[in-house]
This record gives sequence, C-alpha cells and structure tokens, in this order.
Amino acid sequence: MKNDTKIKIFLVDDDALFLKSLEIEFLENADFTVETYSTGELCIANINNNPDVVILDYQLDGIVANAMNGIETLDKIKAFNPEIPVIMLSSQDKIEVAINCMHHKAVDYVVKSETAFVRLQKIITSVFKYQKMEKQLNWYMDRM
Repeated sequence: MKNDTKIKIFLVDDDALFLKSLEIEFLENADFTVETYSTGELCIANINNNPDVVILDYQLDGIVANAMNGIETLDKIKAFNPEIPVIMLSSQDKIEVAINCMHHKAVDYVVKSETAFVRLQKIITSVFKYQKMEKQLNWYMDRM
C-alpha cells in the first residue's frame, strides 16, 4: 500500500554536501519523502513521480559540462505541470537572479546560508497553506 499522505520533495543540487545536509534537515524535521538529484536532467527524468515541491539550485553546472541550468530545469518542470511549486536556491544574493527566477514562475528564491533551511521551512509552510493540500505538513520541531 503506497503512502500518499507524505509530502514529496525533490531536492536538486550539484553540491553533494549541501544536498545531503538539506536532505537530512528535511527528514529530521518533518514527515517527508525526499528524492535528491544532482542534475536538472535527472530531476526531469523523474518528474513523473509528481513531487509536491521542488527545491532547485540556480547554477547546476558543477558536475557535467553543458548541463541544464536551474532556469532551464524550472521551465521544463513548469511545462510538465505548472502547478508544481519550485523554490530556487542560489549561492549568489543578486537581485537580478531573484527576478529571473520569479519571471520563470519560481515560488521563491533562497540564498544558500546557515539560515536557508529555516527560510525553506517558512516558504513550504506558506505554499501548502495556500494550496490547502490534503497532505498534512507537520514540522516535528518548532524552531521558528
């Protein structure tokens, strides 16, 4: 019997260490199903798994030369299903990057830092409140 009540998150980042630490944070703090991908191509290849939310790195060019970047990946996710909320991550705190992400219909933009997880927590909470999903979002620890 498949458990469909868990919120499914796709984490897409070519920074293996950041990806792993983010995955651990999500799994420790709430009842998520987490799928991690190191490239946009892998994310798109598995998009039929219907994630409830995608957290996507803006660069994505660290592993494979000529890999799809975050914006191209974002466009492909939106082409597959415009309803999937995508939160962009970037190591750069640049307004033009944020604007570019929003222009391509990302829900929000988070700069990679020690507080990135807390920001993601807040955004995901508001996304699911807004969507009024049947799926329950229960953060185990109240660290807000």
